[in-house]
Amino acid sequence: MSKWMVRNEDVKEVTLEVPENHHHIRTTLVLADGTTLVFQEATIANLVRAYITLKTHPTIDRLTLMGQRVVHPKNGYAEWQLLEEIPQESR
Repeated sequence: MSKWMVRNEDVKEVTLEVPENHHHIRTTLVLADGTTLVFQEATIANLVRAYITLKTHPTIDRLTLMGQRVVHPKNGYAEWQLLEEIPQESR
């Protein structure tokens, strides 16, 4: 598996839209080399939530979102969720 660092100068465009006949936002990130990544709303929402937590929490300096299947999700939520894992040393 490869690891990428995406810098602002690597990004050609970012488009956020609600596709026809859909209810949720899709975010499309097009890189300068033509690579295109499409994110579902839930993925971006989780990234934003984690970013805000990290930027505003007085002691947390690292967290990880781990994909997990939730056996009994809340009503209206998908079974597959990105859940926070905060290392003990970060608290």
